[in-house]
Amino acid sequence: MEKSITIYTDGASRGNPGPGGYGVVLMYKGHVKELSGGFKKTTNNRMELLAVIEGLKALKTKDIPVTIFSDSQYVVNAISKGWLRNWIRTDFKGGKKNKDLWLQYDKLSRNFNIKINWVRGHADNPYNNRCDQLATAAADGSNLMVDAGFEREASLK
Repeated sequence: MEKSITIYTDGASRGNPGPGGYGVVLMYKGHVKELSGGFKKTTNNRMELLAVIEGLKALKTKDIPVTIFSDSQYVVNAISKGWLRNWIRTDFKGGKKNKDLWLQYDKLSRNFNIKINWVRGHADNPYNNRCDQLATAAADGSNLMVDAGFEREASLK
């Protein structure tokens, strides 16, 4: 069996909501690729989830198992404990947030064999720490993008 692709992810926001960013480290057979992006106004949870989405979108093959590491219990539990399936079934009833990103993740995830794991943030894991550096640098960067999904959700309140 082929080795799996490993993806480490992290999200950050300066204020919640505030400027935010995501960081991703992809690893496969000795190759490492880093991704990041920043947004003018968003939330930490959106960036945590967007990091996972961007990591999956960067993959060129669907035939290799994918192991994702995230320090977001929100993301890991929603996926591993079936919360997301229930949120989709009830159309995110009760004000569940980030519907746009969760639906994007759900559609994308169907193309892969994914195992998701929680990793303690700000601990001794160099890959998680690198993702945190990428995410915070993106949040602090210039030329920040607009998080249209956040803006849409905020306007509905």
